[in-house]
Amino acid sequence: MFQKWLDSITKCALFEDIPTEQLLGVLQCMNLKVNEYRKDDYLTLAGDTFTEIGIILQGTVALTKETASGGRVIIGLLGPGEMFGEMAAYSGQKFWPLTVIAKTNCTVMFFSQDKIVGCCDKVCSSHKKLIMNMLKVLAKRALMLNRKVEYLSIKSLRGKICSYLLEEYNKNGRTTFQLDLNRNELADFINVSRPSLSRELGKMRDEGLIDFHSTAIKIKDFAALQEQCE
Repeated sequence: MFQKWLDSITKCALFEDIPTEQLLGVLQCMNLKVNEYRKDDYLTLAGDTFTEIGIILQGTVALTKETASGGRVIIGLLGPGEMFGEMAAYSGQKFWPLTVIAKTNCTVMFFSQDKIVGCCDKVCSSHKKLIMNMLKVLAKRALMLNRKVEYLSIKSLRGKICSYLLEEYNKNGRTTFQLDLNRNELADFINVSRPSLSRELGKMRDEGLIDFHSTAIKIKDFAALQEQCE
C-alpha cells in the first residue's frame, strides 16, 4: 500500500534517518489511512474536533486562519512530505485551530498522535527515532510561526513585500523565480488588501526594483530591496 507513496513519505521530516526497510514496518504499526481531496475541498475546519495528524502525499494544501472581521490569512502552503496538525496534537487542545484547504487535487495520509508518543505494539527499533524527529518538527514549526509574526510586525507594505521577495530569492538561489502564492494568497499571507498589494508592486516595477508577470518575479535592484525591508 505504501510503496506507491514512498517518495513523498521519505521526504517527511518525521521519518528522517529511518532506513526504508524499517520505515515500512513503522508505517504498518501506525494504522494509517489515506484520503483523497479535490481542489478547494476542506480537509479540516477551524473548531472541528481534532482526531489525527496529516501528511501530504500528493498535491498542495493551504493552512488558513479566519480573522475577527471575517477575512482570511494564509499561514502557509504545504506540499508532498509535509505535515500538519502536529502542534494541535500535543497542545492538549481538542479542536483544529486552523482550516486546511486543498489548493490542488491532493492525497493525504492520516495517523493518530498516540502512535508517536504511545507504546509501539511491535516494539519497533525506529520508534525512538520517530519521537526525536517529532520534537524537531515541533521546534521548526515554532520557528515558522515566529517568521509569520515578523511579517506582521513590519509596519510598511513595501517592507513586507521586500522581505518576502528576498526570502524567496534566498530559497530559490536566483533573481528570477516563480512565487508559490498567487496575488490573492500573497495578500492574505502578509495580511494586506489585494488592491494595495497590486499598487505597491506596480510602483516597485516603475521604480526599477522588480519586474513581474503573473507569479513570476525578477529582482532587478537587489540592494534597494534590502534597504527597504523595514
